[in-house]
Amino acid sequence: MKWKVMLSLLAFVSLFGAVANAQEPGPKFDVFAGYSYVRANPSSSSTLVGFNLNGGSASVAYNVTSWLSGVADFGGYHTSNLSPIDVDGTFLFGPRVSYRRFHRITPFGQVLFGVVHNRTSGQTPFAMAIGGGLDYRLSEHFAVRPAQVDYLLTRFDEFLTARTQNNLRVSTGIVFRF
Repeated sequence: MKWKVMLSLLAFVSLFGAVANAQEPGPKFDVFAGYSYVRANPSSSSTLVGFNLNGGSASVAYNVTSWLSGVADFGGYHTSNLSPIDVDGTFLFGPRVSYRRFHRITPFGQVLFGVVHNRTSGQTPFAMAIGGGLDYRLSEHFAVRPAQVDYLLTRFDEFLTARTQNNLRVSTGIVFRF
């Protein structure tokens, strides 16, 4: 798992480190923390049905320009419905595009790549999140994220075969801007 996370971090730093000098006025960092819900949908529908996971997520976005950011996103989830399934965490990295032309509202879209870890099975397969959200600025340094909605693709092994799971992730929380 460590080499996959390190490879993702290296790609993240390489992508955004080259353009770090192009910083425009505005916050350099956005730090998000909040509640996160995942609707997990196993691909083997005949044996497992979809289930809910609850937890939290946090992200750090480095704003390279007023519209382009590099994001590191981490989440931890648990379900009490199925005792053998406990997704400990998602570790995702990638670009975010924001539209900062409104006075208080900042919509954004992002594509994140990385891994998801399941402590129970010991699996750490590929994961990808594609989605977006909306931040509502309360002050210069604080915002509320009423909703962030992502399609979360995972590749867990189901019955000794790697399968694609098509999941939904919804998050809400607060954003610190500095």
